Amino acid sequence: MYLVDTHAHLYLKQFEQDRAAVMQRAMDKGIKEFYLPNIDSTTIEDLLQLEEDFPEACFAMMGLHPCSVKENFQAELTIVKEWLEKRPFCAVGEIGIDLHWDTTFFEQQKEAFRQQIHWAIELDVPIVIHSRKSTWEVIEILKEESHPKLRGIFHCFGGSVEEAEAIIDLGFYLGIGGVVTFKKAGLDKTLEKVDLKHLVLETDAPYLAPVPYRGKRNESAYIQYIAERISAIKGVALEQVAAITSQNAKNIFVKAQKKSHLFGEVR
Repeated sequence: MYLVDTHAHLYLKQFEQDRAAVMQRAMDKGIKEFYLPNIDSTTIEDLLQLEEDFPEACFAMMGLHPCSVKENFQAELTIVKEWLEKRPFCAVGEIGIDLHWDTTFFEQQKEAFRQQIHWAIELDVPIVIHSRKSTWEVIEILKEESHPKLRGIFHCFGGSVEEAEAIIDLGFYLGIGGVVTFKKAGLDKTLEKVDLKHLVLETDAPYLAPVPYRGKRNESAYIQYIAERISAIKGVALEQVAAITSQNAKNIFVKAQKKSHLFGEVR
């Protein structure tokens, strides 16, 4: 079985004591590819080191997380742009809007989001979106920034059928993680009405561990529990969930992997 974790922060300090073992457990479970979203300037070094340590399996993104958009966000964006100019990345991410913890920098989050969307379009790479308590705000911006090259994933989707349909209409995939295993989340009811061709799997490790590890450190090996839950919801074989979601991941990322990008030049 071939599985893909489209969103994991395996480079964070939570894994510094056993990162190699975490990677091995995941690979033993059939996870062949790991897509690594950046957070801000403080995480870049560790992010790129993990990609260097596992060059055939780990693929780095570059972006500024909305929760890191503060007074100095323009300086942070400058660093993102400098890295995007230096080398190829599989996506611009994770980017977006977060209205869960703090709305102080809502306007700055929107500005940062739009700027990074423009860079992704220019580079012809996907975006990976963080949209906590902000799905409709993000959808509205994507509509305003509509472009044939604008594509990507709504990370950690946990919304309604209406939200799912709006996202799919924009040509984006739904990133499904541990929330699908939570009894009271209601995501199962939504996914009953969503075709597998619109889904990709993710863990968001070390966060949002699925049942039976809820509340503990998440890791990529646990993606099997997410796939099994989707299999049960959709009434299809686990192997079919793995095959379709992995192909979806390839569809969104493979073009970016194969092309070398520099601003103003596609070589």
